[in-house]
Amino acid sequence: MRRRTSGLLAVLTGLALLAGGPAAAAQGSGGSVDGVGSTGSIEPVDSLPADFLWGVSSSGFQSEGYSPDSNWMRYEAEGKTKDPVGTSADFRHRYKEDIQHAKDLGTRVYRMGVEWARLEPQQGRYDETAWAFYDDVVASIRAAGMQPMITLDHWVYPGWEFDRGGWNNAGMVADWLANARKVVDRYAKYDPSWITINEPSAYLFQELSHGGLDPVNTPAALDRWVQVHSGIYDYIHQVQPGAQVSSNVAYFQAVEAAIDTTFLDRITDKLDFVGLDYYYSMSPTDLSYANVFSEPWKASAAPDGLYYALRHYAKRFPGKPLYIVENGMPTEDGKPRPDGFARADHLRDAAYWLQRAKDDGINVVGYNYWATTDNYEWGSYTPRFGLYTVDVKNDPTLERKPTEAVAAYRSLIAQGGVPTDYQPSRPPTACSLVDGLDSCLSPAN
Repeated sequence: MRRRTSGLLAVLTGLALLAGGPAAAAQGSGGSVDGVGSTGSIEPVDSLPADFLWGVSSSGFQSEGYSPDSNWMRYEAEGKTKDPVGTSADFRHRYKEDIQHAKDLGTRVYRMGVEWARLEPQQGRYDETAWAFYDDVVASIRAAGMQPMITLDHWVYPGWEFDRGGWNNAGMVADWLANARKVVDRYAKYDPSWITINEPSAYLFQELSHGGLDPVNTPAALDRWVQVHSGIYDYIHQVQPGAQVSSNVAYFQAVEAAIDTTFLDRITDKLDFVGLDYYYSMSPTDLSYANVFSEPWKASAAPDGLYYALRHYAKRFPGKPLYIVENGMPTEDGKPRPDGFARADHLRDAAYWLQRAKDDGINVVGYNYWATTDNYEWGSYTPRFGLYTVDVKNDPTLERKPTEAVAAYRSLIAQGGVPTDYQPSRPPTACSLVDGLDSCLSPAN
């Protein structure tokens, strides 16, 4: 997940222009979220199949705590974050508890990160204690009956790489691949699925906005991500035949088709599934989208946008499996949202739209909820996304307290989704612009 600021629209517009899509960039510059939906009942749905991959999602830096030197620890030291990361939710020492919670939900997939900065704190010197930690995390996920989904790069790299220029430096490609091959060699025996680079477009924004990337090197950084993705994709398939490998897309409403040309469209022959992260919708009838940039808990969350995002990629990549790698809804420090949308209702509504997509022939194969616990949202602990809430700043015990969504998710997984006659708690968006004019002109309701 990413915590966005007001500079994001400029970056997205720049990406769209870089992709040769000025019309798409203009279309995306004035959007807003989650309009007033139509009234009345909507279509019934079938249950999802027994082999549907329900999961939970997390990342290393955001949840582990006790972070070693990295680009993000440098940003913190430079005063570029609101809160220090500190202990975070302490997945570093409490991973067994979090994995057990996921098992108790009935999930089949546990997404986690293996942090390069922790493994190789000094160039060429690997930390055996860090390897032992990840060894036990991956083994514990498997022992709990779940498949690991391992993220190789979730926006964090070692401090010594930062000193060498990070993604400004062409040598980063060889260094990144050398570490990633070691991770693959060690964990391929557990038959994980793999995410190579988390949300490249949002990664680019974070590096630009925090000073880790010189803007003139934007095209070069994108080229380097294409190189490392393609290189490790081939390597994974050598070591783990039949592996499922992707790079998850941060789905940005209206401009996504243009943004895809900067990365996703360049790796389509090296994607076993399309992974996408989806949080907010866009429409001309609700101006709350502006809050995404500073107070995301005030931005309307329209789960029907999941349907349009899935439909977008079903048309772009016919027959290719689609997987929601992240989906969730923020609150402010765990308080009720101003719009009254409860996490459990949001989760049930999301399941409804997954079922609608499946019924309409869209090849959606999995869904991960973001996140297992509240964690560090890239500079702040205020946005809360966890199934289990953790008050990092005020509770030294870091107690995992279940939200109402825990019972809701357990029920959804056990029953294959919502009942056939379920009516979403929020009606469909009026004139959604999630997939440009297509989703507005061809609504799902």
